Amino acid sequence: MGTTIAAECLHQFVEETDWYNGIVLDALVPGGSWKRLPRPLQSWLRNYIGGTALYLVSGFLWCFHIYYLKRNVYIPKDSIPSNKAMLLQIIVAMKAMPWYCMLPTLSEYMVENGWTRCFSSVVEVGWPAYIVYQTIYLLIVEFGIYWMHRELHDIKPLYKYLHATHHIYNKQNTLSPFAGLAFHPLDGILQAVPHVIALFLVPSHFRTHILLLFCEAVWTANIHDCIHGKIWPVMGAGYHTIHHTTYRHNYGHYTVWMDQIFGTLRDPEEEFKKAD
Repeated sequence: MGTTIAAECLHQFVEETDWYNGIVLDALVPGGSWKRLPRPLQSWLRNYIGGTALYLVSGFLWCFHIYYLKRNVYIPKDSIPSNKAMLLQIIVAMKAMPWYCMLPTLSEYMVENGWTRCFSSVVEVGWPAYIVYQTIYLLIVEFGIYWMHRELHDIKPLYKYLHATHHIYNKQNTLSPFAGLAFHPLDGILQAVPHVIALFLVPSHFRTHILLLFCEAVWTANIHDCIHGKIWPVMGAGYHTIHHTTYRHNYGHYTVWMDQIFGTLRDPEEEFKKAD
């Protein structure tokens, strides 16, 4: 009986990824020929197409809004990055995108084979348990990304050969939403790995996991636009701009809490007061 239930759960994961693949690939690959590809390749292709579209569309729309529609409202004219700088960021991100997409492909493979603690439906655990599990998941991600990011700075070879690629963007007129994914491929993967590690540590909702991985593209675009959102405790662009200018502060991901706990927080409001 237990084996039958476990097999049914795994089948639900397979059906779910088939649904995701169909949404993206049926529209782009005629005749359903993508179904003849090995399952990991199907998932990788869908992740690549979806990730690329999300990065380019969200980046172009956000840049158009803040640099053209709202020109000089959010960003002073002399702080707007050049089109050439943004194009170079896009090129770096596009070179890395095929490699980035291997991580969600791997996580899906592990979920489909029952190696993780994922569940396919909130009904299986109930909403109270889902909220508790998701909170723990996000805490693991916050802790993991903070320390992964910090070690990419503190361990000199990691910084020199990986993270320095991203930190050539170190002032307002070189930062843009397109810089959000402009990493060395291994650097970008390492910083997303805590999302996958969490799947083995806490029961996790598979669809929420996939959604959070894709939301990373939108989130990283947002925190590189240099606009201080002033929404505590969100680790927004004001904090992250300081990270790019000092290199030693604000390593956190979604919130300021890890930097507060480990003593690396620098508040943009304090920086503004010093500037005045």
